[in-house]
Order: sequence, then C-alpha cells, then structure tokens
Amino acid sequence: MAYIRSGQHLLKQFHLHEDTKKNLFAKAQEVNRKDVEHAFGMLQARFAIVRGPARFFHSETLQDIIKACVILHNMIVEDERDVNEAVELDYEQIDDNPTIQLSRESTNTFTEFIETHQCTRDHKNHFQLQSDLIEHLWPLQGEL
Repeated sequence: MAYIRSGQHLLKQFHLHEDTKKNLFAKAQEVNRKDVEHAFGMLQARFAIVRGPARFFHSETLQDIIKACVILHNMIVEDERDVNEAVELDYEQIDDNPTIQLSRESTNTFTEFIETHQCTRDHKNHFQLQSDLIEHLWPLQGEL
C-alpha cells in the first residue's frame, strides 16, 4: 500500500482489489498527484529555494515563495518563446470595463479562520472529506 504525504496527513492510496468507487478516486488522485509533482519538479529544477526543506518558513512565506517562483517561471517561459511565432501580446491595453467585481462584504473573523484551519487538520474530518470526494467523483466517472 502506498502512502502519499498530503498536508499534515499521510493519504493512503487504495489498491485495485478494493471497491470500484475507491478505484476511481485512486485513479483521479494519481493523475492529479503526477501533475503536481511534475510542476514542482520544474520549479525545483529552476529555483534553488524550492529544492530544500522548508522547515524554517511560515506557511504564508511559503505561499509567497511558490507564487513568486510560478510567476517568474511563466515570465521566463514567455520570454524564451520562439520569436518567429506570430503572437501579439499587448500588455499596455487598458480595459474600460473591468470584469472584476470588488466585494465590500465582511470576511471571516480570525477566530472563524482558526476554527476552519483546525477542522481541516482533524483526522475524522479528513477521512469524511475523502469519502465525500469519492462519492462526488462516482457520478462523474464518464467525464474523467
């Protein structure tokens, strides 16, 4: 049985002899895991800060580091794009009708945020969410 580190939990990968719903979940999980591993592999190959252990960083700092690396990676890929391609990018274009709507509604309080964060680290809730994902994927099996 394979174990995959998922946040603070080790996510157990299901074997093929278990029921069909769990097999579908395992297949979807494996595809997404490979995509994430590939993306992080590309970032690790390019940026040394992502290669080593991240024990001394706060989670907010880690998020900022990953976002910065992704943005820099995308900028490098765009810069290295074949110059013969007929792609016209107009970054100075100003849209008079922005599609982003700003919300003035209040967000969660810090206490609600902490409660939600602790709920996501709860093993019982973790396995319930996993079970809910399995049930959610089952009707979508033809689309996967």
